[in-house]
Amino acid sequence: MPKTLAQIRSELQHATREQFEVLSRALAADERKGVKQALAVAARRLEAEEKEAARLAGMYEFQAQLAEGGVAVGLDEVGRGPVAGPLAVAAVVLPDEPRILGLNDSKQVAPEHREAIAEEVKRVALAWTVQYVEPSEIDERGMAASLRLAFTRALASVEAQGMHADVVLLDGNALHLDSRERNVVKGDAKCASIAAASIVAKVERDALMREYAQTWPEYGFDHNKGYASADHIEAIKTHGTCPIHRETFCRAWTQETLF
Repeated sequence: MPKTLAQIRSELQHATREQFEVLSRALAADERKGVKQALAVAARRLEAEEKEAARLAGMYEFQAQLAEGGVAVGLDEVGRGPVAGPLAVAAVVLPDEPRILGLNDSKQVAPEHREAIAEEVKRVALAWTVQYVEPSEIDERGMAASLRLAFTRALASVEAQGMHADVVLLDGNALHLDSRERNVVKGDAKCASIAAASIVAKVERDALMREYAQTWPEYGFDHNKGYASADHIEAIKTHGTCPIHRETFCRAWTQETLF
């Protein structure tokens, strides 16, 4: 008796490539439209999974090439552009295994998946940290110096956890922090540890901004995360700034309140 369509779909739903090839040959003569559709769906799923596996392997292999057998620390920042809240820099040291599914530039990861990936990063990482530079420090130092300070703090924290870095991997332009520094253009999409740092920094800072929203609900920090959205700008004009605003970033909307 031939298998039912429901049975075939169930078998194909999680079939490996090898299992799919066996099933495909066994079902080649089956003319039912539903069977052909189920095979096509399974083929597309496997193709997507294999493409993702190759992308992920490429990120880890690229990092291994840069590390040349040593310990690679990936760093990335979140919060350079907002007018409120801290600058956040994460540093992560990843083992080659287990590999973290879905790892990518945080901007390419759906918000509903970021938190799960961040938790997995923390679980498997050999070391990780998120370091902040507060708004008052940013106002005092300027952004360039604040970036250098945050990256320096993050690297020091990872090394205090016992992971001596042979290579320090940064996304984007050179900061000239350390002789071990290697800068990777679009590194958060190319290099596993930089991508991990990108996601952890984003998740941790977003959670912090949601906490701030409970103290200062009028600014909408839970949804704008401190960026200069239209409603945030209007709130600044109406209420002035609060203690977590970067005063030097807000002058365009606060000047008129000074006179």
